[in-house]
Amino acid sequence: MAKKSDKEHKPLAQNKKASHDYFIEETYEAGLVLTGTEIKSLRGGRANISDSFATIRNGEAFIHNMHISPFEQGNRSNPDDPTRARKLLLHRAQIHKLLGFVKREGYTLVPLKVYTRNGYAKLLIGLGRGKKEFDKRHDAAKKDAQRDIQRALRERQKAN
Repeated sequence: MAKKSDKEHKPLAQNKKASHDYFIEETYEAGLVLTGTEIKSLRGGRANISDSFATIRNGEAFIHNMHISPFEQGNRSNPDDPTRARKLLLHRAQIHKLLGFVKREGYTLVPLKVYTRNGYAKLLIGLGRGKKEFDKRHDAAKKDAQRDIQRALRERQKAN
């Protein structure tokens, strides 16, 4: 039987392109400020963070373009904008450290995964440095080679 803590860390939304487009150097867990119907929709798996990005302004962190579909049974007369900027909850020291990195050339804050922990919505953000095209080709070639090795090992075990 699965423990409750295993279920809580199951990703509600993931950004699978992030590791393809960026070298993720550090990760940070941030809380999300959401409305009641947004958290219900998020728990239903109706979120998308593939095109989103995080910024820091006036000493506060925000995530932009994170799409959370409106909750069907919620308040339909006043639906929130599904892609509005949402505040991220981070410690002040973490925000200052991230701001120092983001001001440097080539660094950005990339949302990686949304999940719940102890009933609260959390966002895993990564400090990413953009990959060049040859880096992407190198990673793809390494992944293909690893897949070929695994396939050959499986075939060899079947033969024995």
